[in-house]
Parts: sequence; structure tokens; C-alpha cells
Amino acid sequence: MDKVYEFLKNHLMLPQDICPSDEAVKMLAEMRRGLKGEVCSLPMIPTYLKTGKIDSGCAAVIDAGGTNFRSALVTFTENGYKTEYLSKKKMPGIGEAVEWEEFISFAADSIMPLMEYTDRIGFCFSYSADITPEIDGKVRSVDKEVVINNSAGKLVGSSLKEELERRGVHGKKIVVLNDTAAVLLGGASLLDNSRYETFIGQVSGTGTNTCCPVVAKEIVKLGLSGDDEIIINTESGMYDGIAMGEFDKILDAGSLNPGSKHFEKMTAGVYLGTLCSLMLSVGCKEGFISENTLETLQNAGEIDGAVIDAWSMGENLSEISAKDRPFVQEISRALFERSARCMCANLAALMLLTGKGKNADRPVCVCAEGSLVQKSRIYRPELERLMEKYIGGSLGLHAVLMPVEESTLPGAAAAAILN
Repeated sequence: MDKVYEFLKNHLMLPQDICPSDEAVKMLAEMRRGLKGEVCSLPMIPTYLKTGKIDSGCAAVIDAGGTNFRSALVTFTENGYKTEYLSKKKMPGIGEAVEWEEFISFAADSIMPLMEYTDRIGFCFSYSADITPEIDGKVRSVDKEVVINNSAGKLVGSSLKEELERRGVHGKKIVVLNDTAAVLLGGASLLDNSRYETFIGQVSGTGTNTCCPVVAKEIVKLGLSGDDEIIINTESGMYDGIAMGEFDKILDAGSLNPGSKHFEKMTAGVYLGTLCSLMLSVGCKEGFISENTLETLQNAGEIDGAVIDAWSMGENLSEISAKDRPFVQEISRALFERSARCMCANLAALMLLTGKGKNADRPVCVCAEGSLVQKSRIYRPELERLMEKYIGGSLGLHAVLMPVEESTLPGAAAAAILN
């Protein structure tokens, strides 16, 4: 038994312990409970959003993400779309807590210059919120290490509309959605819809989440009928059905929201560096690496997703002893593989839920965005390998992973224009 396998096995962190096809069946059952409105870890939030073709239209957009806050004007034409007046700032609440009113005032400031061009606003709010039939968002919680005080229970769109009206801006329609629905809508608006049976939205970056269209009559808790489809935000980061390892539990206990977001804490980029740091410290105590190696790695700067991606490739390790390099490299790779296995299970469960992907000529298109899927040199190839093995091989379904860049802004605009 080699050192890395021994260490991972002893601490219940072996990627191989997570079988995506088996976990997908368990996650599917939880998704169905969420659609019925039963108490479970997957809220399966109806977005009330529909997809469609856009020939023309214009909307101001806000993207309140886990790291950045962006605003812009997005205009669709028959030839695609263009983004103008793009502004990018640090998300309020990072490093220093802000009040809800401060956040809304900040959001209003960002789009005031755009109000002369459009009466539609797409607000991408990348945190847990229940979407109302009016397509507003009632905040459940703000997390990802962002702190906005007094946010729980607030209506995102109504709060912004009231602030704009206080400033003399009236008659604006605001549609609220989360980043994952925006990725789906943005990707679908940029791709050839005839090539795919349906679309799934995936975010694998600072946070983790997925969404997909579900037939209305299957959303039991809404009491709807008919075969129209509504995009469902799974809030899959909240899922608690995959067994946590020892380091997951340590990270969870020291987080701002202990006891929740188990799936996200096992998979998201914002947490992988912390998990690796914890593993290195314990690995040192157990004699797997030297104290000099641990000190050198810790003194090099913050250990984040980009750092461990480089370590996974064997880079930036020249200053530590040669005998310790394989351990650092392999535990870094293991974290990416374990994250990809969890996401593969998530995607497989969504395909089983929708019943789509049986035709190889029209596969399911997974529109994916986020730092892991777009920037990591380990995560995407591993996820695609797992999808082929477990979704294609074990389940006999067909899906393609389609990383899409900057889809959040056109997706938010599409939501505002179509709905």
C-alpha cells in the first residue's frame, strides 16, 4: 500500500470510495423528495424560468457572484449578443460584513447609468434563495464566506426596485435568478439547440451547483399540470448524501455555516485549498512529509485551488525535498478527482430525473462554467473521463460537457427578456 493511498484511506478521503453511478441513484431519490416538497437536503427550487430563442432584446444585468460583482448592458441581435458598459468590482461582504441595505444600494449604483437604455433587469444572485412566481428571489442564506447581515427573508428584486424608485427610476421589470440558471440560459442562447435533447447548467468554481428543466407536472409541490418545462435550481451544494471524510468534517466545523453545504464543501474551488492545507498538516504529524516541507509550502502563500492545481501537475514543488513531492502532488490530484466524482454523480442524477440522454445523436448538453471546469488542468479531463465511464458506460446515457465562458451575463439578460 503506497503512502498516499494509506493516508487517504485512513482518513476516509479516497476518491475511489465514491461511485458516481451508485451515488446518482441515491441523489435522484433526494431530488424527487425535493420536488414533492418533503424535508430533504435538496430544495429543488423552481425558478419559474423558461427557455426560448431570442432574436432581439436588451437588458441591464447584475451578477452578484461568490467573488466578484459585475454589471453590464447586454443586447441580443440575430447575430448573437454584445456586452457594453461592463463593470467588475469585489463582491460586497467579502472580508468585511455589510448590511442588506448597503448591498442593495451598491447594486443600484452599478446599474443607474444603464437605466436610460432598457426597462428590463436580470439580477443573477448566486446564493440560496426561493424564487417566487413573480420571479423574485427570497433570500435563504448568503454564504461562500460572504457576509451580508439581515439578508435572510429579503426579496432581492423588490428591494432593488424600491431603491431605484427612491432614486426616481420607475417602471423597471426585474427578474431574479441564480448563477447556475444563468449559465444554462446563456449557454443555450449561444449553442445550436437542434443538436441537443436538453440542457443542464453546471457551476464548478467558487461554489458548486446544478440546474435543469423539469416537466411542470413532475414538480409535485407546485400542483401544476401540463408538459411545459420549468428550470429547477437543485441547490446541489446543500446535498448531504455522500459520506464526508475526516478533513471534510474538520473544514465544516470551522466554516461560517457548520452543518450545511456538505456537497459544496467537498467539491468547490473555494474549499479545495483549505482541505489540502489540512491534509498537509496532518500528513506532517503522521510522518508522511517533513516539517521543512510543510513550512516551505505554508510560507509560499495562500493555498487555494490554483495552487493545488499546479501541485497536481508537479509544478512549484522544486523547493521541497524530492521524497515529499509525490505525496503533495497526489493528495492534490485526489481532491480534484473526488470533486469530479461527486459532480459526475450529480449530472447522472439529473439525467435520470429528466429521462433524457438516451439518443446518442442528440445528447444532453452540460453547459459548465466556473474556475474548476475552465481553469483546472485536472478537473475537466477527469470529469469527462468519469462521465464516459459512468454516465455512458454504467447508465447507457449520452452527455457532452460544454464549458461556456462568460455565459452568466447573457443568461441573466435572456431571463429578463424571455420572462
